[in-house]
Amino acid sequence: MKFLERKKQGSASFYVVAFSTLILVIITASFISIVLSGLTRTENDELAQSAYDAALAGVEDAKVAFLNYQKCLNNNSQACRRIVNLVRNPNCYMVGRILGRIGDNDEEEVLIEETSTNNGGVGNNMQQAYTCVKFETLLSEYKFTLTEEETTKVVRVRLADGVNAERIKKVKISWGRTSNDSVFNFATYFNNNKIGFPKEKDALPPMISVGLIQTADSFNLDQFEKTDNNATNRGTVFLVPTGDSKIAMNKSNDDGYLRTCGEGDCREGKISASEIVKTNDHGAKNRPFAVYCSDDGEYVCSTTLELPGAIGGNRSNNTFSFVVTSPYGISTSFKMEFFCGDSDFCGTNNGEAAIGERTNRAKLDGVQVKVDSTGRANNLFRRVEAVLEGIDESSYPLFGLELLDDGNNSSNNLLEKPERVECEYTFSPTC
Repeated sequence: MKFLERKKQGSASFYVVAFSTLILVIITASFISIVLSGLTRTENDELAQSAYDAALAGVEDAKVAFLNYQKCLNNNSQACRRIVNLVRNPNCYMVGRILGRIGDNDEEEVLIEETSTNNGGVGNNMQQAYTCVKFETLLSEYKFTLTEEETTKVVRVRLADGVNAERIKKVKISWGRTSNDSVFNFATYFNNNKIGFPKEKDALPPMISVGLIQTADSFNLDQFEKTDNNATNRGTVFLVPTGDSKIAMNKSNDDGYLRTCGEGDCREGKISASEIVKTNDHGAKNRPFAVYCSDDGEYVCSTTLELPGAIGGNRSNNTFSFVVTSPYGISTSFKMEFFCGDSDFCGTNNGEAAIGERTNRAKLDGVQVKVDSTGRANNLFRRVEAVLEGIDESSYPLFGLELLDDGNNSSNNLLEKPERVECEYTFSPTC
């Protein structure tokens, strides 16, 4: 009996040891699995960041390549003709070829130089490279985001495919980009049932103003202060969002707002050329326009400006610009599209639904640059798309110019600094 009892006690100890060992093995295996998973995740994160850095290096090289292209636009040398041809026929290897990273016939990735080695060479421990970097200078739209720090943007219009600025008849402006967390708060713009300038600064989407600047090939400065029949060299419209289509369709009156759409679909509102001319009439009120806004598209608000002619001749390519402003400093994204006459085909649809189809939407040349860059680290890839501002040879002050009388009731050739301006363009702390 004692032998049987000792045998039973030994069996019980065996099962306890076995189960304990099994539990210990499971815990150890789980711990090893967690550690290995963490290491793999850390390695993948490092590779992802390295691939992203490689893609950003491609974007930086694209900037340099674009600068080289800009310098070659007025140079007919063989090297410049080669660069211009590469830009006009973009592919994945264009940036590497323009900068001489790879040969003209090579289709290779460009390795990223990481660290110097003892023998003077370079190392590439992460195997970083950008595999495909290309950029486009001919775009069908201009996009920008106004912020509290940059409330005004001057858009100088430069057209592609030899399109003359005079052929542009309409400009579509859209703003207030939608997102998953968009919250729209249309402020109360009414006073005695008449719309006016907003009193609430936190309205979303915000009110914006769009200013037109244009001239003929020759002009006098005082023409900016005048209108000539249905022509003007400048005009500014204030666009006030409303979520009620009836407001945008109501008839205008002397003290109220101006409508942007007639009976029907208000999503395609417009402001006529004659109304833009009136905004430069100093004897009249520059009343705001009510724009119907709906969140069923990429942008909440949009309307079309029908452009007046320039005073004294056809619109010049060198002085065709727009000034877009968020007066209350509220951040908002906007998009501008430029159109020739309804039956005037001045562009093609590339990368859109009907590829290569002729359209009356004009393309912009070098106003913005769209970069598409893919980076690699070992076997992990990251892709970056960036839109860069083009290079503008002209600079625009964000302050108004004031024309003063020269004593002969003329300001044609006189541009002076008002006496109240004490100093300008200086580092003096008092200015």
